[in-house]
Amino acid sequence: MGSSSTTTVKTSHLRDFSGNGDFLAFLGERVRELRRRRGMTRKQMSQEADVSERHLAQLESGEGNISVVLLQRIAAALHVPIANLFVAQSKERAEKKVIQRFLERLPEHRLEDVVSRLMRDFSQEEKMRRMRIALIGVRGAGKSTLGSLLAKEMGNRFVELDSEIERETGMPLGEIFSLYGQSGFRAIEKRTLEKVLKENERAVISVGGGVVSEKETFEFLLSHCYTVWIKAAPEEHMSRVMAQGDFRPMAANNQAMEDLRRILEAREPLYRKADLLLDTSGVSVEESFAKLKTALRENLQ
Repeated sequence: MGSSSTTTVKTSHLRDFSGNGDFLAFLGERVRELRRRRGMTRKQMSQEADVSERHLAQLESGEGNISVVLLQRIAAALHVPIANLFVAQSKERAEKKVIQRFLERLPEHRLEDVVSRLMRDFSQEEKMRRMRIALIGVRGAGKSTLGSLLAKEMGNRFVELDSEIERETGMPLGEIFSLYGQSGFRAIEKRTLEKVLKENERAVISVGGGVVSEKETFEFLLSHCYTVWIKAAPEEHMSRVMAQGDFRPMAANNQAMEDLRRILEAREPLYRKADLLLDTSGVSVEESFAKLKTALRENLQ
């Protein structure tokens, strides 16, 4: 008796068939439906499943028998478990079907972004996430200036993560890079970020521009803070950095502007994962701050 439970199959969505013809007709209809939902032609599925088009045509018309091995190939080409070929489509709301079709046709490399955003927007921690605002972007965009103004306006603590790292380690950033290298610094950055978020339920945080290059740390930031990408034109980034007297990433480099453009271009797809974009190009601090407050008010309600 005990072993029989392991072979029990749920049949609540399985079809009843009066004969082989009914079964083959249903199977053909199901394969055709799944193929069309994935936007595949019969030729494309034939190539992916390594099954002849003639065989597929017979299967979809309900006229051809087929081996389990070939069905497994077809299921793999459709990206579904083989059991799905035998299960009738349950009735669903139109909205769910639209979402399902959208996800099925989405390129693999985009799925991670969609899942990440869904988790951020609908998880139970969403309310807490929105209580902490993190400003990201390349140096010179205005993160520190706008962040300190925003924190004062909201009555929250302002945290500049790079300064927090220096305080925690007792060393300037340049020395940390020299001693531990890029990977060592990123590990310290992640540890410091986790500590800051643990200690501050509400805060405005300015984060170093390179945080996006460390996937795990960036995903942690995105899932625990409402992120704003502070953006500016390359020329403005450079002029603001020069005004600060900070040439750390471009030291002894005669092609600093070109390097900056490459950095911006490489990081842009990552920065775009932020919840909000604020372009500070060509506007004053006061105007940028007003735009930031308006955007946050509209999006955090």
